Amino acid sequence: MDDTAALKKTPLHALHLSLGARMVPFAGYDMPVQYPAGVMKEHLHTRAEAGLFDVSHMGQLIVKAKSGSYEDAALALESLVPVDILGLAEGRQRYGFFTDDTGCILDDLMITHLDDHLFIVVNASCKEADLAHLQAHIGDQCDITLLNRALIALQGPRAVEVLAELWADVAAMKFMDVRHCHLHDVSCLVSRSGYSGEDGFEISIPVDKAEDVTMRLLEHPDVQAIGLGARDSLRLEAGLCLYGNDIDTTTSPVEAALEWAMQKARRGNGARAGGFPGSGRILSELENGAARRRVGLKPEGKAPVRGHAKLYADAEGKVEIGEVTSGGFGPSVEGPVAMGYVPVSHAAAGTLVYAEVRGKYLPTTVSALPFVTPTYKR
Repeated sequence: MDDTAALKKTPLHALHLSLGARMVPFAGYDMPVQYPAGVMKEHLHTRAEAGLFDVSHMGQLIVKAKSGSYEDAALALESLVPVDILGLAEGRQRYGFFTDDTGCILDDLMITHLDDHLFIVVNASCKEADLAHLQAHIGDQCDITLLNRALIALQGPRAVEVLAELWADVAAMKFMDVRHCHLHDVSCLVSRSGYSGEDGFEISIPVDKAEDVTMRLLEHPDVQAIGLGARDSLRLEAGLCLYGNDIDTTTSPVEAALEWAMQKARRGNGARAGGFPGSGRILSELENGAARRRVGLKPEGKAPVRGHAKLYADAEGKVEIGEVTSGGFGPSVEGPVAMGYVPVSHAAAGTLVYAEVRGKYLPTTVSALPFVTPTYKR
């Protein structure tokens, strides 16, 4: 029996096959991990020019208050996230996360204020659970709809010039702006954001027009299709978390070094402090710090250190202090990079720890994140 038969397919599945992609199961979907050029070349092309990613497996949701009021929708969502949604300007996007009663992370998401409602993008592996979570907690106040649309990302220093050939106004957008537009005569929703550390865009497209718009972008000589392999190495160099690896229901936002995503209005003494699941722990950690911390890690030499490798305080591997959550080779950094959790006593940049790799203890230096300088359009 063909194991891929049970996997879901994105609207661009046939296109990936025609481009020679190597497909792998990911979050229940048959997804391209790389194309014939290979992960290294795809990664470097995105950093130098523009890479196009199929992220249609992600969940796209609309949250609209039954009253029709944006304020009501924002306050309802604020009961589930430690983020200022009420203060989010129209046409702007903000990073956030659902928390549970223990103050840990159920999923991370992007939240946009569009007219009288919220547009939310969630992780593929969590979208059914997220939909149920929203319906269970705010379904009496809001209508929650899971959209059937394609989603692509165009990332890299040439992304704005490429997209401007289809819609000139894109050049005026700033990082985290979101706009409705027509691309190739197709009504799309474009955000100036992404998951690579580069300037770029995410584009929500009607399913029946997804291949047309994607092919139009791929016709540009600066654009190449990029798979999940390079997507992972790009986000790792950029110090960005992958849900299920670097953050999950065992990590709090403060442990994960995501304080920047929790605005003053939701913190202690803020206008709308607390009121979200796990607020007691999270507000306490914001005030007093957490016992451990997500940090960047730079192993010595060329051997990559992978996720789940144990971290030790000593070269003999006697005092275990933490674990690597993501790791690999960073093509732009020209060496191995990783992220993981260590006690705050070992979290300062420059601290030497030891990662266990095939029975040996590899000297690894705690590093500031990100490993590359982001090029977002502020």
